[in-house]
Amino acid sequence: MSNAAQQQAAVLKGGEWIIRESSPFDTFIPEDYNEEQRMVKDMCASFLDTEILTNLERIDKMEAGLMPSLVEKAGEQGLLGASIPEDLGGLGKDFITATLVNEGLGGGFSFSVAVAAHTGIGTLPILYFGTPEQKAKYIPKLATGEWKGAYGLTEPNSGSDALGAKTIAKLSEDGKHYILNGQKCWITNGGFADVYTVFAKVDGDKFTAFIVERGMEGFTQGPEEHKMGIKGSSTVQLYFQDCKVPVENLLGETGRGHVIAFNILNIGRLKLCAAALGGAKRAFNISIAYANTREQFKQPIANFGAIKHKLAEMAVRIWVCESALYRSSKWIDNKEAELLGAGKPFNEALLGAAEEYAIECAMLKVYGSEMLDFVVDEGVQIHGGNGYSDEYLISKAYRDSRINRIYEGTNEINRLLTVDMVLKRAMKGKLDLMNPAMSVMKELMSIPDFGSGEELPFDQEKKAIANFKKAILMTAGGAVQQLMAKIEGEQEILMNVADMAIETFNAESALLRVMKLVDQRGEAACQMELDITRTYLYDAADRINKFGKDAINSFARGDEQRMMLLGLKRFTKQAPFNSRDARRRIAEKIISDNKFPL
Repeated sequence: MSNAAQQQAAVLKGGEWIIRESSPFDTFIPEDYNEEQRMVKDMCASFLDTEILTNLERIDKMEAGLMPSLVEKAGEQGLLGASIPEDLGGLGKDFITATLVNEGLGGGFSFSVAVAAHTGIGTLPILYFGTPEQKAKYIPKLATGEWKGAYGLTEPNSGSDALGAKTIAKLSEDGKHYILNGQKCWITNGGFADVYTVFAKVDGDKFTAFIVERGMEGFTQGPEEHKMGIKGSSTVQLYFQDCKVPVENLLGETGRGHVIAFNILNIGRLKLCAAALGGAKRAFNISIAYANTREQFKQPIANFGAIKHKLAEMAVRIWVCESALYRSSKWIDNKEAELLGAGKPFNEALLGAAEEYAIECAMLKVYGSEMLDFVVDEGVQIHGGNGYSDEYLISKAYRDSRINRIYEGTNEINRLLTVDMVLKRAMKGKLDLMNPAMSVMKELMSIPDFGSGEELPFDQEKKAIANFKKAILMTAGGAVQQLMAKIEGEQEILMNVADMAIETFNAESALLRVMKLVDQRGEAACQMELDITRTYLYDAADRINKFGKDAINSFARGDEQRMMLLGLKRFTKQAPFNSRDARRRIAEKIISDNKFPL
């Protein structure tokens, strides 16, 4: 078999990690960044330090023209065009590099929101679904920041139910314009954007996208919203009163707006995780610097076990999130290259790749946003009373973080989508879940395998991951068998299964990363990474047990319930592990480095 064929054989389809073992040597890890990618990351950090963090007060006061000028400065450095082809004014970089830009700019508070909205939902709908004429008109100016982009999907009465929108579009009598009537709300960048992708129902039922420009007749905006956080981010309502949109500004096909909306969200969810990761690393560094300098009882608070526990757990979750994010990003990158090689145009290639891994994108959005919430919350706690003061950046990070669990689809919606997509792929024959699930049920009836012979390195951890996957298959399979079509209405069970999947994917991603690092550097040089992985695995087992137990107790009864609970206990059993000492070692390394060390 050729190298290319071996690589293709090793690539997992979306969701397939549940039923197939992954190799660390086929897994991309952050330590694999090339020199250019490291330079891009450094450039983003430098931009935040010099242009954004020095202007936070002015940004939060929404000083007129400031945010648009900062977006333009980012454009001047090429930070808006990483994923845009060179012939349209961008840099034409790979998906990993584009994701690194999102991470690198993710610690910029309100600016991060503005730039992510511009480069994502503000630009990508036109880039991926526009006609050649539309792309030529808009994309080069969006790539440089000369024009700013925004996205109008949400309405006062349709948030998660995006297709329930009430904004309508009718073709004018002369056939030259679509006449839009309706309202959009929570529009990021809405107060200063030049170009908006707006969704409306043609003739009241055909959900369709349009490119609307500032200044078009009948298009106005409301005042800036007063928000709990991201105060420097422009957020307004948009109003369309007989708004005249030229017919050539229809985006994509009539009645196919959902294809645009949902495909753009797949990419947006992964990129949100990247931004959350960047924000978490910044918040972590703020917290460790404070813990090292704040003295109580005549010593730095970083010396105390309770603070060490917090710092270590923050580092664990950040590192694990990073592992899962770039593992998935490389899958998308590889799939995009495969589709390009098969003759697909670039837009279809990336959209197809993102759709293939939509399950992973949804999981990453959930975990990334909740990881960031945890990090900033613990950061405030480490700061004590000072953490509640606006004088300290951690309070801003805390307020700004909360929105991430809501937009790009609420975390509840993304949990439900995760399981729904897996089950639908199984029903279509794209994922063979039935045979592995039946094998797990047979195993439950057999005598447990207590192992034999000498264990190889990581055998114990690999077995734990394999067992976590069996726990998912057993729980999800039992729920489907018992509830059949009714399972769609059992949201609590679906979210339990989604949480089991998220924990398992994260744990496996961390394990693959540390296995690859140990192979490259040796075990002695990877003590911290080993401690992080084993601590996460140890805790994940208990969390998976709880999620599985809650699900099983919701649908199973009698002998079946007892058998499944015994199986769950078997699949989440862990050897004794001193997580206190592991966390202390992690914390001591962090305290010594005075920053996130990896």
